[in-house]
Amino acid sequence: MSQLALANEAGVTPRHVSFVESGRANPSREMVLTLARALDVPLRERNQVLLAAGYAPQYRETGLDDEAMAQVSAALDRLLEHHEPHPAVVMDRHWNVLRTNRAADALFAWLLDGADGGEEPNVVRLMFGPLRPHVANWAQTGEALVQRVHREAVGGVPDLVTRRLLDEVLALPGIPVAWRTPDFASTPLPVLPVEFAKDGREQSYFSMVTTLGTPQDITLQEIRVESFFPI
Repeated sequence: MSQLALANEAGVTPRHVSFVESGRANPSREMVLTLARALDVPLRERNQVLLAAGYAPQYRETGLDDEAMAQVSAALDRLLEHHEPHPAVVMDRHWNVLRTNRAADALFAWLLDGADGGEEPNVVRLMFGPLRPHVANWAQTGEALVQRVHREAVGGVPDLVTRRLLDEVLALPGIPVAWRTPDFASTPLPVLPVEFAKDGREQSYFSMVTTLGTPQDITLQEIRVESFFPI
């Protein structure tokens, strides 16, 4: 974004934006937040920008089990429960699984032969790891998942942790080099299902991802609820 475009979006003068960018002017706390909002900077990174400018962070990162999150936590549980008998999972910014419904537990238990997926299950690691042999359309699903990580990244750009996660799974054996390039995938289908197959049984799903509206907490901005629907 050019200085002029940013100034117009933020409602300030291009001269002031230029002075801030060049270091000739020290922005106030309000100006830092104004520019961050205009740039659609995620809440976690807004705190980092505030710290870099010499100000205290503004946005909290509250655990889902905290009392202050009781209403949101109950809403998430309600979403998971009402999606039965189909799988649904709650994930954080880095695709770590925070909560699941009973249908998702049963699906993962079947595919993983009863294993729990580790202390902190991660959807990307699971799909590129133990679940990969059971994905019948892996060539399409694998590349689409990489694109999803890029597309659904908070702020539109994968952070360092997500970038390392992508580098880790893309370095695994048998992963095409082309998958390292964002926006390489193309499909004529309106949605791309994931097709699980094991022990002569098949399950095919497409998914929808839900986010929270107008979040003012880092945890809430980064939450994703993925609901799977059978095909």
